[in-house]
Amino acid sequence: MKTSLEVEYWVVDDDGDLVPPDTLLDVSEQVDPEFVEPMLEIKTTPCESMAELREELPRRIGRVADAARERNKRLVPLATPLYAAPADVPYREKVGTDLQRRIVGPTFDDARFCAGTHVHFEQSNVADQLNALTAIDPAFALVTSAAHHRGERILECARPFLYRCSCYETCPEQGHLWPYVDSVAEWEQRLETAHGVFRERALERGVDPDAFDDEFAPYDAVWNPVRLRKAMPTVEWRSPDAALPSQVLRLAEAVRSIVSRADARGTVVDGSAIPTASDAIIDSNAVTDGPLRLPKFDTVESITDAAIHDGLGDSSVRRYLRGLGFEPSAYDPLADRHPDSRITERRAKKLRLRAADRLEADLERRRVRTP
Repeated sequence: MKTSLEVEYWVVDDDGDLVPPDTLLDVSEQVDPEFVEPMLEIKTTPCESMAELREELPRRIGRVADAARERNKRLVPLATPLYAAPADVPYREKVGTDLQRRIVGPTFDDARFCAGTHVHFEQSNVADQLNALTAIDPAFALVTSAAHHRGERILECARPFLYRCSCYETCPEQGHLWPYVDSVAEWEQRLETAHGVFRERALERGVDPDAFDDEFAPYDAVWNPVRLRKAMPTVEWRSPDAALPSQVLRLAEAVRSIVSRADARGTVVDGSAIPTASDAIIDSNAVTDGPLRLPKFDTVESITDAAIHDGLGDSSVRRYLRGLGFEPSAYDPLADRHPDSRITERRAKKLRLRAADRLEADLERRRVRTP
């Protein structure tokens, strides 16, 4: 199952101020601008194996990080800038962004403060892949890298809260986690329905119908945590925060293993699966010749909510993730390194630079291990 990664990082100068990437976008064809100025995205190619992905991701990030240092800039692996006003995170000029702001409303502006990681899996048994990623969704807590927004500590996992619960609160079909599906046809029907509702909302807000149709096809009008990409074609998991390369790769490997199991053996929704009071499901899901047992969707939703609010500090989240095959103790979320109290703009700049230091040290450890 070919797997690829997209990681978004903030760009800062040597003082920790957010700045545009400028010529960093020219370092490689695998580097893209994002929809806000002080952010870029680094992509891998579709990799046949985890070994290939473990080699490619740090190499590509390292190349951009080195170029940034040469230009007195740094890459910051945080889910939010910690402290930033809208003026510090200006939008790039983009028709789709302007339309989204008009359609979604003022809460769309919260999306500009979010940097994340996207994991793409080659499509195979698509419904089972979609369902496995849906159940896996709370695993974003393993790599949460920011609990602060505009200086305030809001929740343990700030980015999924801002993106899902604030930005797309009024358009849940566009940004919330969708329930399990029985078939690709069912998923595509949901896409058509979501697209229709979004178009109706757009027209109510005075958007020209031709302008909407030019910008948003059904596959392009949803930004959910789990997404089917027709053009690539992949099944995409969009939930994790921006994080250190080693943590991203650890998470991607664990998720890839679970999705591969679902692809090969299928999935079954079991009301007794992934109990929050015991770890009994672990042994059952360790059986490799049976389908992957998934909890009911309302269980997924409740655990996701607990993960957003308390991250790995919630014992039910830890038990749930262990039940699916993750080992929470193997992760060290960057959000846990930050103070619990309000932080000032000056403090946020220092924390961004500290995160940049950790990113570069993470890459250097990889270089030392690789001949």
